[in-house]
Amino acid sequence: MAAFAGGPEPGIAALSSSTQLQEGHGQKADLQQHMDSVLLKGLQRKRLTATLRAFGSWSENILDYFLRNNQIRTEDGAEIIWYHAANHKSQMHEALKSAAHMIEADVLLPSDGSEHGQPIMAHPPETNSDNTLQEWLAEVMKTNKGIKLDFKSLAAVRASMLFLQNVRQHLQRPVWMNADILPGPNGSSKVVDARAFLDTVTSFFPDVTFSLGWTTGWHPEKVNEGYSWTMVKEMDYICSGLTQPVTFPVRAALFRQSSSQLLWLLKKSNRYSLTIWTGKDDSYTTDDLLYIRDCFNKTQVFYDILEPQNHEFKHAIGIPVSL
Repeated sequence: MAAFAGGPEPGIAALSSSTQLQEGHGQKADLQQHMDSVLLKGLQRKRLTATLRAFGSWSENILDYFLRNNQIRTEDGAEIIWYHAANHKSQMHEALKSAAHMIEADVLLPSDGSEHGQPIMAHPPETNSDNTLQEWLAEVMKTNKGIKLDFKSLAAVRASMLFLQNVRQHLQRPVWMNADILPGPNGSSKVVDARAFLDTVTSFFPDVTFSLGWTTGWHPEKVNEGYSWTMVKEMDYICSGLTQPVTFPVRAALFRQSSSQLLWLLKKSNRYSLTIWTGKDDSYTTDDLLYIRDCFNKTQVFYDILEPQNHEFKHAIGIPVSL
């Protein structure tokens, strides 16, 4: 027994060591559980902050916004009703009284120097209007409709930002900023410089939705080429560095010959969507629109299309049309 004098017996030492080990493991487990809890709460806070920031922001998904306001039934881009070219006061008032969720209008600078250089609401070839951007915003912000502003020149963008800044706090809704920034199929119109457009808008409003398109044309007597691989890859190159949601306006009559390219583009980011639009003289069918719908998730595509195809398309997919 003398060999163990001054120290604990082996059984007692082993028991003590085991107890300490268990306590150590327990403390580590408690610490890990605490850290996991802190991390979870942090993530939850971040998600909540992001959610709160999204509500009423210019970059809020329009499906989320109109669902939240009980104006649509499901997450389906085809449910969104558009009013196109609400430029002159008569068109604007008609749009505001309509069932439209999103109002689209065109912004440019007057050609004759009227209105002291204020941006006006008109679509080329028109260069004058009875409606300024300031007047247009004053009326639209009395409603809860979403906004899409289509800029025809960089000068119009720069001139418009201050007017938009003045009403920013009153526009708690989705706001889309649109410009044709790349030449597209059969396009002949002048493009808006991409970098300057993006930099100008984000310097004022980093929290916005961009609508970035290609100039296009449609010739009923010719074979109309679609959006090429070069066109969609250049667009993705420009947009890949953005953090904002981006929708790409795509001409319905050019979709079938571009389906592979546009499918590829939308898969490049979950921030991307398409907005299908139509020219009044374009040749396309309801089947063409149904083909587009079959190609994509219904949350990824919006349809700003003219009558009678709009009515026929929505009837075919079971969405009621407001008359």
